[in-house]
Amino acid sequence: MKQFLLILLCSHLAFSQVKYPKDYFRSPLDVTLVLSGTFAELRSNHFHSGLDIKTQQRKGLKVYAAAQGYVSRIKISHFGYGKALYITHPNGYVSVYAHLQKFSPAIEAYIKECQYQKETYEVEVFPSPDELPIATDEIVAFSGNSGSSGGPHLHFEIRDNAERPINPMLFGIDIDDSKAPVVSKVYAYPKNKNSYVDESKVRKELRLIPSKNGDYSVEPIEAFGDIGFGIVSYDQQDLATNKNGVSNIQSFFNGNKNLEVDFKRFSFNETKHLNRYIDFEIFKTKKSRIQKLFIEPGNTLSLFKDVSDNGYIKVEDSTSSVYKVRIRDFKGNETWLSIPIKGKKHKEVLEGESITPKHYIFKDQVNELSDRNISVYFPSNSFYDDFYIDFGVKSDTLILHKDIVPIMKNFTINYDISNYNDGDKSKLFIAKLYGYYKKPYYVRTTRKGDVLSARSKSFGTFALQTDTIRPTIKPVNFQDKKWLSKHNYLKVKIDDDLSGISNYRATINGKWILMEYDYKTDLLVYNFADNIIEDTEHNLKIIVTDNVGNSSTFEATFFRK
Repeated sequence: MKQFLLILLCSHLAFSQVKYPKDYFRSPLDVTLVLSGTFAELRSNHFHSGLDIKTQQRKGLKVYAAAQGYVSRIKISHFGYGKALYITHPNGYVSVYAHLQKFSPAIEAYIKECQYQKETYEVEVFPSPDELPIATDEIVAFSGNSGSSGGPHLHFEIRDNAERPINPMLFGIDIDDSKAPVVSKVYAYPKNKNSYVDESKVRKELRLIPSKNGDYSVEPIEAFGDIGFGIVSYDQQDLATNKNGVSNIQSFFNGNKNLEVDFKRFSFNETKHLNRYIDFEIFKTKKSRIQKLFIEPGNTLSLFKDVSDNGYIKVEDSTSSVYKVRIRDFKGNETWLSIPIKGKKHKEVLEGESITPKHYIFKDQVNELSDRNISVYFPSNSFYDDFYIDFGVKSDTLILHKDIVPIMKNFTINYDISNYNDGDKSKLFIAKLYGYYKKPYYVRTTRKGDVLSARSKSFGTFALQTDTIRPTIKPVNFQDKKWLSKHNYLKVKIDDDLSGISNYRATINGKWILMEYDYKTDLLVYNFADNIIEDTEHNLKIIVTDNVGNSSTFEATFFRK
């Protein structure tokens, strides 16, 4: 018992060590900080790289520079971070502000000049240190909902000089949190054919028993061999109901620490291994992210430390032992899970599910599959394990396994379309089919001669689709040959039902104008404050093209003084 308490004390001291300046960065907003997302919480295919700060369901809150420095990068895109600003600070750190509505006047003028020079909305620029200096407490932007944001909020990051994101709370960004983390599910994983839990060789969910003090236990399990465990957990802060990520997980076997997962910092080139850290099959089939507290081959995450036997425990026959898990949030609130284990070796153990597919994938080799007019190419080291794969072709539909296997590299799908009429070939694309009704979604498709190619990083059902319908363009807040002197914006709705919008171009009296595109609302918006037009009569022309080249043109005349 003394040894166990000493381990806990030492781990607490290590967890509490101050490595980052706590009085250097200020809050980027002048409101009480409430989070909809915490640092390194589990997202689709990646760890979250910052804090998602609520903006009271509004856009337009003032965003302040976290410290003095200079704008080192500005990136504007339709998806992802949307409008994003990067500030480099004298201490070597970089702060990031994303999903913005707009920038401060000086930065806005700078980036609009770049957009008009390049005649494109999507830009990425890297100003020199003397172009856009930033003072302490300077307003640099206004919060918004741009890019792939699911609602108004500010995404805020702090990165080191190696571009690795670090939990901003380590720098003193404070969030009210007095609630301990919650454990909602727990699983046991026999490692191999010589291991089992309660006479089963496959993953087994254990029944959680909550205690009055907030901790958890399970009924004693019978096990033998090498066993790993996984949990589903989350944390809630005081002022929000969001189920956010936890900050630290530690496991102990009979009082000895055998693994820690510390969510302080990670690098972007490792974040893909989240899909190896979680039980990917359960996530895809049940939308639940089980954090596996053991390390499988290929999982090179730097979040792990103090690892013994890759996090597995060895259960011997006729023994009694206990496996414990401590889950902590950043403020030190903690929850314990206890799993009593009886070691028992059985004569016969139920086998796992049999595997029947015909094709086999070798993880460390190039793998190619083909049938009739369709082939699939997998680069070497695309997968973590060797496995049997479902592969089938029906007409122009490719059935490529179930989307339950984590994939590290893009694979390539090739369709030979030589049997199609020449007039139809230019309108073909490769789509992935989703849902019960197999709704097609465009996968970026290229053509070389009579071969269409698309790259993907997930299994599923793919098919050839034909798109012959042009995009639609409709004015929203104006009519042809009307006066618009009182309007601040020109709004147009664009849409394409099948392959999707590829690009657009808008001009007034032959001059290119910047129209911001929001794919969530299908709106193109021009701000008259850009002062591009000078005449009274204005001829607007918008050309919209979809992903297979179908194009529509909209023209209108309006008047403005």
